[in-house]
Amino acid sequence: MMQSFQPPRRILMGPGPSDVSPRVLAALARPTIGHLDPEFQALMEEIKAALQRLFNAPEHACVPLPAPGTAGMEAAMMNLLEPGERAVIAVNGAFGGRMADMAGRAGASVVTIDHEWGQPVDPKKVEPVLAAAPTKVLAFVHAETSTGARTDPGPLCAIARKHGALSVVDCVTSLGGIAVDVAGWDADVVYSGTQKCLSAPPGLAPIALSKRAQAAISGRREKVRNWLLDFNLLMSYWGGEGGRTYHHTAPINALYGLHEALVALFEEGQQAAIVRHARVHEAFAAGLEAVGLAILVDPAHRLPQLNAVVVPEGIDEAAVRAHVLQAWDLEIGAGLGPLKGRIWRIGLMGASATPWHVRLCLTALCQALGAQGRTADAAAAVAAAEKKLA
Repeated sequence: MMQSFQPPRRILMGPGPSDVSPRVLAALARPTIGHLDPEFQALMEEIKAALQRLFNAPEHACVPLPAPGTAGMEAAMMNLLEPGERAVIAVNGAFGGRMADMAGRAGASVVTIDHEWGQPVDPKKVEPVLAAAPTKVLAFVHAETSTGARTDPGPLCAIARKHGALSVVDCVTSLGGIAVDVAGWDADVVYSGTQKCLSAPPGLAPIALSKRAQAAISGRREKVRNWLLDFNLLMSYWGGEGGRTYHHTAPINALYGLHEALVALFEEGQQAAIVRHARVHEAFAAGLEAVGLAILVDPAHRLPQLNAVVVPEGIDEAAVRAHVLQAWDLEIGAGLGPLKGRIWRIGLMGASATPWHVRLCLTALCQALGAQGRTADAAAAVAAAEKKLA
């Protein structure tokens, strides 16, 4: 006989999802109304305006797609690319590789520019590839979740414009944690997810589309290969107040949660949230250093919200993850691809970016390392972190 599911209480410090605040969880439980209800349509308008503000994209169409952040990636590729068109994808981690896969599924002629994992995308490697042939799309990841590396989108978007390509920027891990400046970058399509620095549950993908991108989509020769995420259809529902037509049944309660998460973020202040993420990262990095642990990415290119911690030689990294989950109810992430077994991915995102999380994670890590015979003084780690937090 089935019984109600009661999830364990976990502390989420992996690559996502992050902890969800009680006020967002409470918002999810509010009464469901219809997706064409006038009150819900007013909420939709608030969400659209809030996403424009959050992305700094006042001239872009900004909507939350009804699926996780990966849907933003798929929507970008399927809407912009038609069979035979050239797509250049800068790959410096797992999610750049996924972009290339999706571009191929859209029928594009895909050219990848491969970088070492843990390094940012290098504009000097990108420009000659775009100059070599007419290109429809240049795509790259702002905040590579598989490595913790940050890439500067401004120069890359400028290269795309110079060579007549549309720019696609993956901001799944960056939005809400570091500056996302769509207007400043002059980016064409930028997408994110709700489950990282926004501290809402997974299941929605905020996306911003420039007028150039919208024109390219409306001028396609063939129909978009993905019906649900076809912007020509989707915007008939999200596009205009009072003129909406049925496209899909919106995830109503999930949108309540996103709205509440945005209210909370703006109450804190966008810049204050960015400073908070940076501050707890500096404390965490200092604590790691105090016990001889290193972060994979050079300081100049690190993401404060996603820390790729190098596994010391002789340590069973999976056993460490199992230990902290069992003993502390703490979730941290494993490495992907060539970094599998070599790093832990530790998130300081959204509601999980607090001094308390830093202290707890350092203490739990040191205990787990001690269980494998590696000396790691938790008190020293926490003391080093506290100096940065003072």
